[in-house]
Amino acid sequence: MRDLLRVPVGEPVDLSAYDTSRHPSAGPADKAAGSRATALMAPELAELQERLYAASTAGDRRRLLLVLQGMDTSGKGGTIKHVIGGFNPSGCRVRAFKAPTAEERSHPFLWRIERALPLPGEIGIFDRSHYEDVLVARVRELAPRRELSHRYGRINRFERSLTDDGVTVVKVFLHLSYEEQRERLLQRLDKPEKHWKFDPGDIDARERWPAYRRAYEIALERCSTDEAPWYVVPADRKWYRNWAVGTLLLEHLRALDPRYPEGDFDVAECRRRLLAD
Repeated sequence: MRDLLRVPVGEPVDLSAYDTSRHPSAGPADKAAGSRATALMAPELAELQERLYAASTAGDRRRLLLVLQGMDTSGKGGTIKHVIGGFNPSGCRVRAFKAPTAEERSHPFLWRIERALPLPGEIGIFDRSHYEDVLVARVRELAPRRELSHRYGRINRFERSLTDDGVTVVKVFLHLSYEEQRERLLQRLDKPEKHWKFDPGDIDARERWPAYRRAYEIALERCSTDEAPWYVVPADRKWYRNWAVGTLLLEHLRALDPRYPEGDFDVAECRRRLLAD
């Protein structure tokens, strides 16, 4: 999946060329198969997370950061619920980045990101991220274009410093169609218990859909690197989205192959003492 969904480095990005419903050459055939496949990978994901955390107790500094970006209703929260839900909370930190506070605006844009990074052995999940400062800021003209242009380079240097320090960065763009977003917003209006998730501002944002798509294309093109590539995951079908993100996580954790540390004590002697008690 990493090779299939990865954004090529140094090439122009045209999101209209990417399928939003399901990649035709990989994955489960339907919702039932996709849900089963996602559930089946959960035990291995949980074990690998435990191994990563255990390895940190012996000095292994490696950790993983999953960055989730996408238009409203693309399923960032749903992905966290269905894919990350089986992780041990003690080794996992989730951060949802909203509009910056007054204090955050008084610092460089990466300041709040640096404060939320996973520690050695942890898996960090960002629901939105530092990319908001080249996405929303670009579309809404919250920063001068010259400043925005510099931010891409700062992001690349920042992510390179993370990988140099043992962070595996997995950046996922949940690619949702304009039509599917309308259906999901209508579903929220049709169900009173979903009204808390509805924001009339989402309708206003749809008027800027082409501008947001272009902002994403520029970010994917300029910030997909060998050290921290972007992956485009079709998000129209929730079950496929969950399976694809889970598979990406599984492949990266398998590549890390964290190991349980060996005990620094005499196992036989400890067993003898316990049996003699």
